[in-house]
Amino acid sequence: MDNLIEVNDLHYSYGTRKVLKGINLTIPRGKIVGIMGASGSGKSTLLRHFSGQLRPTRGSVKFMGKVIHDLSIDELYKTRLQMGMMFQVSGLFTDLSVYDNLAFPLREHTNLPEELIHDLVLMKLHAVGLRNARKLMPSELSGGMERRVALARATIADPALIIYDEPFAGLDPISLNTIANLIRKLNDALDVTSVVVTYDLAESLKIVDYIYFIHDGIVVAKGDVGEMINSQDPFVWQFIHARPDGPIAFQYPGPPYPDDLNVKP
Repeated sequence: MDNLIEVNDLHYSYGTRKVLKGINLTIPRGKIVGIMGASGSGKSTLLRHFSGQLRPTRGSVKFMGKVIHDLSIDELYKTRLQMGMMFQVSGLFTDLSVYDNLAFPLREHTNLPEELIHDLVLMKLHAVGLRNARKLMPSELSGGMERRVALARATIADPALIIYDEPFAGLDPISLNTIANLIRKLNDALDVTSVVVTYDLAESLKIVDYIYFIHDGIVVAKGDVGEMINSQDPFVWQFIHARPDGPIAFQYPGPPYPDDLNVKP
């Protein structure tokens, strides 16, 4: 099977507010796929469907050939073991050391002996350059170090899929470049598939193989990096060149401003 994830006509609403309005996309095995779009376009909602946190109003999400929302609770938990997640705010356990943060998933979901867990933790930390930081607490880490620990933890169980939610947010240029290079190197070395959700075009365009642009709940453009950089699509052009005017409106949809002034609170 060439595609790890297949999303077909995916719809989802929060109450009466439609967020996803017919998403269609595929995530090929072994590739890094970027999902981009303005805030509120539905990116995070889409990610929650990948892991079965949300059930679609209509359509389906397949992971490794299985329809996620058709799985039983036990099947879903087993399937999630094939997914690693690097959260936007790292999501490290603040009361656990770096070592124990990485060991936790293995202790929770496997019967591996502590000797083997020890070796796996050191191997993953060594891959991100932090083997000798294993005794530190999250509060003792810099922002870049914290992201690298989170990256190591996302790979600890050798998942088939790693999802990166805003991995570059708030990082200095050196840390940002380091994380980007690690994502590319680890994806290729571990032969995994990666999904990167980010606003940082400059760095993400260096590492992704394919890009989907989402706007107003649908895919408005897709292609490899070269195609997107040279695209004349109004949405892609506005996003890539950070233009203030274009299809992406600054104001949240609503009545004209003068009309609102006449409405009593």
